[in-house]
Amino acid sequence: MDNKKQNMKSILNYAIIALLSVASITSVSAQKFAHINSQLLMVEMPEMKSADSQIQTYQEGLMKKGQDMVQVFEAKYLAYAEQANKGELNKIEMQQKEGELGKEQQDIQAYEQEVQTLLAQKRQSLYKPLIDKVKVAIEQVGKEGDYTMIFESGSGVLVHAAESDDIMALVKAKIGM
Repeated sequence: MDNKKQNMKSILNYAIIALLSVASITSVSAQKFAHINSQLLMVEMPEMKSADSQIQTYQEGLMKKGQDMVQVFEAKYLAYAEQANKGELNKIEMQQKEGELGKEQQDIQAYEQEVQTLLAQKRQSLYKPLIDKVKVAIEQVGKEGDYTMIFESGSGVLVHAAESDDIMALVKAKIGM
């Protein structure tokens, strides 16, 4: 009788091990991986082209103001240099003009830095809604497609993507492209 109990326990243990093995294999095979190049997706979005156009127009306006500042500075500098060469300015007037020109030059440099800040803010304000739209669409596709993980293939982090699905078309459909 003990031998039969021992055999039954062994059979039961083997059955449990087999069941656990099948369950773990099933759970591993149920994982789905995907990849997407979101940078490429962003470039292809019509909204991105519109945002880039707005940034270009904005930048041109800022650059025009900067060019005007430089032209005014150059005209004042040339006038100063001409007066100084002709001896029309005394020492005090020369120092005063040089101080004014120095301040204008600093103003131009400050404006150049301001332009960089303004452009960065403009890009941020126009790109953030697009980035958020793509993130939401990727999350939706991930949930709807039961993907365990979705990798960013455009960043160079993913080396091998043969066993994952490219969800570019699904995300494009989700955002109306």
